[in-house]
Amino acid sequence: MQENYSASNIQVLKGLEAVRKRPGMYIGSTGPEGLHHLVYEIVDNSIDEALAGHCSQISVYLEPGNEVVVRDNGRGIPVDMHPVENVSALEIVLTRLHAGGKFDKKSYKVSGGLHGVGVSVVNALSVRCQAFVYKNGSIYHQSYCRGIPDKPVEIIGESDISGTEVRFIPDDEIFESCTFSFDVLSQRLRELAFLNKGITITITDNRLPTPKEHQFTFEGGVKEFVQFLNKNKSTVHKEPIYFEAERDDVMAEIAIEYNDGYNETLFSFVNNINTREGGTHLVGFRSALTRTLNDFLKKSKLSKKIDENLSGDDVREGLTAVVSVKVPNPQFEGQTKGKLGNSEVKGIVESITNEHLSYFCEENPSVINSILEKAVVAAKARAAARKARELTRRKSFLDSTGLPGKLADCSEKDPTKCEIFIVEGDSAGGSAKQGRDRSIQAILALWGKMLNVEKTRIEKVLSNDKLQPIIASLGCNVGTNFSLEKLRYHKVIIMADADVDGSHIRTLLLTFFYRYMTELIEKGHVYIAMPPLYKISYNKRVEYAYNDIERERIIKDFDVLDKEKLNIQRYKGLGEMNPDQLWETTMNPETRNIMQVTMEDAVEAETIFTTLMGEHVAPRREFIEENALRVVNLDV
Repeated sequence: MQENYSASNIQVLKGLEAVRKRPGMYIGSTGPEGLHHLVYEIVDNSIDEALAGHCSQISVYLEPGNEVVVRDNGRGIPVDMHPVENVSALEIVLTRLHAGGKFDKKSYKVSGGLHGVGVSVVNALSVRCQAFVYKNGSIYHQSYCRGIPDKPVEIIGESDISGTEVRFIPDDEIFESCTFSFDVLSQRLRELAFLNKGITITITDNRLPTPKEHQFTFEGGVKEFVQFLNKNKSTVHKEPIYFEAERDDVMAEIAIEYNDGYNETLFSFVNNINTREGGTHLVGFRSALTRTLNDFLKKSKLSKKIDENLSGDDVREGLTAVVSVKVPNPQFEGQTKGKLGNSEVKGIVESITNEHLSYFCEENPSVINSILEKAVVAAKARAAARKARELTRRKSFLDSTGLPGKLADCSEKDPTKCEIFIVEGDSAGGSAKQGRDRSIQAILALWGKMLNVEKTRIEKVLSNDKLQPIIASLGCNVGTNFSLEKLRYHKVIIMADADVDGSHIRTLLLTFFYRYMTELIEKGHVYIAMPPLYKISYNKRVEYAYNDIERERIIKDFDVLDKEKLNIQRYKGLGEMNPDQLWETTMNPETRNIMQVTMEDAVEAETIFTTLMGEHVAPRREFIEENALRVVNLDV
């Protein structure tokens, strides 16, 4: 019998109910990323005040009980009665979606938070929220419970300062965890300080016995940003190429610095929003960079060393750049604001870059000559890489299907159901092949340590006998030719021994994925298998422990009466496990413990890979000294 579908089935969510019902639509997720997004929404409002020229200091405090306080010295949210709604403007901003000063271009010329949902969403998803406005010589206050005001806005005291303070405690009914990370917040606040030169942003963690504080102020703006990104690299020129200009109400601030590496590090922002997928501003910048350098190459003696123009890849090898634009009416593609769509911005950024970069080249011939020399070498290497690709296709290690002989493939053809285990050594590979689920699990056995791709360019990556099988097996190519749609397995699981050598292999593989298959990590396709360290058996009972703490807990739980019957086996490698054990502990989707590799902060990821895998020893030594105390057990 068909159910009656009528008007009574249509649910209307009023006020902030929609936010609480579908929080993911507004903040992305209810995990750590969404939790920290609450802080960013409020800070973005303060940044918008700074962009309008009314705020110079922003302070963030992490308090006990998961409370966050964000304070600025801006004009303060308006508190007078709204002429239409007949309620305080403060209450409207905190309790209504799509309400704010961002829609009126008289209040804010440019803004990151354009949808007017910021602070009201934070209020809706908080068990408690309070707003304090310092304005007109008074302190205005209103408190809320899950988005609902306790009472009207009231004056609670006098003040001779101006600004806004928002206090909130996230709702544990909404979020998986309500614990904020000082480091994650610090990274985003540091980024905002780079992008808005002269603003002081402070974050203080009052949850610790001795409060921890970071203060960020960068008078050099994005120029200091590229220096920060290159701090552990050898640069081609001493000072970054830096310029800023405004055209047709679009403000562009760009910094460029080359290093002697082979990777491109390019961050782009629109109104402080990280446009991870690029957009028209990035297209304009790249186009101008390539054309300008080719123009100067034609006038140089270096032009005789190559037969064709430099490609975009050639001029971007070793490039570190930050492109930050402020646009009055940005149009973003997608809900995540990841890509700028304004067509007019391309021409503006292209024109500004071409003009200022050309001027710099004329004034600094030695610097531009060093950059061109590097690009010419890159062009020659890229020609060699093309030959390497052709050689790769003809290599005898590929069988008729184009897959490496070391790959034991699965029968399932739907990539979303398939997973591949990249295993260290033939012994472990043999156990994995016997123990796997052949329908959905593929095994690729590797031998020996592979190339550290942080220290080499792409033609050596393509011709490396340790990396070729991985590239061929995954099927999605590398670098600029990478295509996620062609990925043959949606779970790429690194399964190495639980020792120092295994950790090294995992790190080398992650470096390869980060540098040449970045999207693989960004989209959550990379995992780390967690094989057990111990097999503990007593009488007929068998348990597996993944660390020393678990081992002690299991032994205690066994309540051992006869110690001679207690057997503890320490696995030094996956090859020591028989196929059944490997399946049960590490490969069975129902019982295994695998760790997904995520990338929360691209700037921090860039810094870590450069520090740990780059050529300079001093930064690595410093990192080890700073983090040595955190290591509980070191297997040497």
